[in-house]
Amino acid sequence: MVNHIVLWNLKEELSVQEKREAAERIRMELEAVKEQVSGVVSLKVVTDPLDSSNKEIGLISVFENEEALQNYQVHPAHVAAGVYIRTVTEERTCLDYEE
Repeated sequence: MVNHIVLWNLKEELSVQEKREAAERIRMELEAVKEQVSGVVSLKVVTDPLDSSNKEIGLISVFENEEALQNYQVHPAHVAAGVYIRTVTEERTCLDYEE
């Protein structure tokens, strides 16, 4: 299994309401990709971190293997989600690892 974790902060210039709306859209778009790509074991977007966190959005996903992760990354629905995500986020951090 391959774990794929991505963390972002929303852009500071967004209002509280804009941040809520952006987080929900990110969640909806990324979680929808799960149903469209084979090899996705689990995929969840966290939009309500604890106050102790220093990131606002988290993608926690597991793939059957590295090939499935690569297929996810180039899938048109994921690419489209990424276009939007880059307009509302900053400070992206990614960690991929195999178990």
